[in-house]
Amino acid sequence: MIFLLTSLGAGLSGNFLLLAIFRALQGFGAALLMPSSLAIVTHTFSDTHERSKAMGVFSSFASIGSGSGLALGGIISTFLGWHWVFLINVPVLLMVLAGAYIYLDGDQPAIKTSKTDYTSGVMLFSSLLLISFGVHHLNGEQLGTVIMTLLLALVILVFLYKRLKTISSPLIKLSIFKPANILTANGTFAMLGAFFTGFMFLISLVFQQGLGYSAAKSGLLLVPFSILSAITAKFIIPVLLKRLRTEQIAIVGMSSMTIGGAALLLAALVGNPLYLLLLAAAFISGTGMAIAYTSLSILSLKNIPSSDYGLASSLSSTCYFMGAGIGLSGLTLFIPEGTSFVIDYKLMAALEFYAVAGLIWTLVFTFQQKKARTASVVAA
Repeated sequence: MIFLLTSLGAGLSGNFLLLAIFRALQGFGAALLMPSSLAIVTHTFSDTHERSKAMGVFSSFASIGSGSGLALGGIISTFLGWHWVFLINVPVLLMVLAGAYIYLDGDQPAIKTSKTDYTSGVMLFSSLLLISFGVHHLNGEQLGTVIMTLLLALVILVFLYKRLKTISSPLIKLSIFKPANILTANGTFAMLGAFFTGFMFLISLVFQQGLGYSAAKSGLLLVPFSILSAITAKFIIPVLLKRLRTEQIAIVGMSSMTIGGAALLLAALVGNPLYLLLLAAAFISGTGMAIAYTSLSILSLKNIPSSDYGLASSLSSTCYFMGAGIGLSGLTLFIPEGTSFVIDYKLMAALEFYAVAGLIWTLVFTFQQKKARTASVVAA
């Protein structure tokens, strides 16, 4: 309901201030929506195999939506106006709410056993906001302010860690990080968020500022890759889930992202030819996002009790959007000043770094898991 109302408010906004306020509140609604949706899936399907299949379907739709947003947004904003980028959510969400009312069973009233840890929530939010601000202004003139901002964020995180270790009902149970797959999944999720958000931002600039295309034409160029993403989700991911381990599928997804990033880097080096940009979009938006998002979502729920699925879902969503915000701020450090053509090889190399970091993380984890399984077999 919050996402619906804020979408309506953003679409009806008459000035930038109102739009910014409603967009911020919309982000709050999304932060509540994603983990709860994933929690419904994980609690509905109790069998491990069936849950993996359901997670695959859910994550595939999430990744398809992420990839389709840029394509459809350009078309809608050109022919209907930017307001309809938000207003189109309203009828869709009304149908979703009606479906949820009809098909979803109501929850039993929760027995309140402890107080909500609002203090830790404020500390976490403040530290992430300070980090984003500091990274965004690293290339500015107020270096002292930036250093103080980042140091303050570090101090808050230290106190947050100590608080989470000591209070009886923490916002985040630190024990959830004991399985190695949880740290790997969420760390790679942050890299995925940074990379994919940066890609969506940069590809729009390349098409519109670099090549001079309209928003509608830019969107139409990306439509085929949204279709490819749907095909990947329908036909390729089920096959991968049957034949490969979850971490191996994550490697496939992050490898696709890395190849797409390399194509973008090569495009920047040789003058941004359209064929290389479309090749990059095919690997990133067409196949990589669907495979990576699905596999990481499944990996983020392995080896934890079912009672922690809600927390794990919230954690993965937070890491993805945290990576998106901080990663995009980091990319702004490499945008050349004083020119409308903002795409160069340094910017694309910075974007590629996120994909490579995520790929290396999953490779190291997979190697460690294989080594542990081999040692277990030898010991047996």
